[in-house]
Amino acid sequence: MGRDGRHPAPAAGKIVYVSAPEYLTKEQASFLSDASLLAVMAAIENAGGQVRVNGGAVRNALLGVAIGDVDLSTTLTPAHVTEVLQRTSIKVVPTGLEHGTVTAVHGGKGFEITTLREDIETDGRRAVVQFGSDWVADASRRDFTMNALYCDRNARLYDPLGGFTDLMARRLRFIGDPDARIAEDRLRILRFFRFFAWYGDGRPDAASLKACARNKDGLLQLSAERVWHELKRLLSAPDPVKALLWMRTAGVLDIVLPESTKWGTDLLPRLASAEKALGWKPDPMLRLMAVIPPREETTTALSGRLKLSKIESMRLTNWANAKLMAGPPDAISGQLLYHADSKAVLDRLKLERARLEDARGEDIGRANAEAMISFVGTWEKPVFPLKGTDLLATGNHPGPQLGKMLARMEEAWVKSGFALDRESLLKLSPDE
Repeated sequence: MGRDGRHPAPAAGKIVYVSAPEYLTKEQASFLSDASLLAVMAAIENAGGQVRVNGGAVRNALLGVAIGDVDLSTTLTPAHVTEVLQRTSIKVVPTGLEHGTVTAVHGGKGFEITTLREDIETDGRRAVVQFGSDWVADASRRDFTMNALYCDRNARLYDPLGGFTDLMARRLRFIGDPDARIAEDRLRILRFFRFFAWYGDGRPDAASLKACARNKDGLLQLSAERVWHELKRLLSAPDPVKALLWMRTAGVLDIVLPESTKWGTDLLPRLASAEKALGWKPDPMLRLMAVIPPREETTTALSGRLKLSKIESMRLTNWANAKLMAGPPDAISGQLLYHADSKAVLDRLKLERARLEDARGEDIGRANAEAMISFVGTWEKPVFPLKGTDLLATGNHPGPQLGKMLARMEEAWVKSGFALDRESLLKLSPDE
């Protein structure tokens, strides 16, 4: 901080100073017009407490990007917050009392409210906190300077640690000593790269990056669920490429995604480019596939280690086992797709299209891949018009042979391009 109290920000190779505005603009503060939010804040203030919106909502408002959850900080204790809100008929849910957090539910919306606090003990995963009324102390226990921003219900901005300067410079920086912040919660290593993917620019802060590299082994002590949650959010960023590359440089990627170590991340920039060119929505699972080998033993091990959901695990396995359907679509494309997992085929096709993104002389290959992607993406699996009861009604007897006969008829129907109708199928001989 300079002598005049302003905070330096790099620009054009020299140090300039950016002072935080006193208030959010009317456009930035539009989220503060929410009646439910104002009712919660007013109830706390009427009881003598201070309350401010904290962190992400203020950060995103200043950046002009979408605001998700709106979280609050207050000088009142959780018990006092609960009492004053219930007195005004606002529902309160004790969602994290050990950390000083309750959730107010009003007008169909939820607002997490956390009492100002300081960490008095931590093991790198969980912290024991002490409640207080010091806004600077509360800000100092947060992770990054750009997240240590607050505003009151009148849109007045509070910036105790110079986070505004870092935010405007798109510079992600730990608060205070990076090693100390990471020691409080090792997940902050992954949060550093996740926030860099969403809000960072240029090179990461050198001191923060070095601290992540020094402390990377601590990630092995975290639960698989927490690691995957952060990785998935990182992979959902508009462009996660630089973050993944810096994770590799710091040795972090090899720890959380060892499956990518020998396979590499070269396909990911091409996928990001193809997404922009073709209007594909960011898909964290497809991006994960771009950095791991398409082998079932690999996807099975990864799914178990990170405890992916059944749907996520099955998608990876199906992708690993799917065959690439070369384009353009032809008469037998639907027949091939009938016995395949269309989602897995689509995943394969998109990665193939990404592989060809910047390849010279591949105009036809790119066009064929895009045609197949369009075909598979809109293809609807036809319904086989026969059932076992249809064969029983024509005098056939139940048993294994009936199933075999039905399967042969279904295959004949598929080979006909799904043209044979129910009557035509019933006229087929049992051996056809």
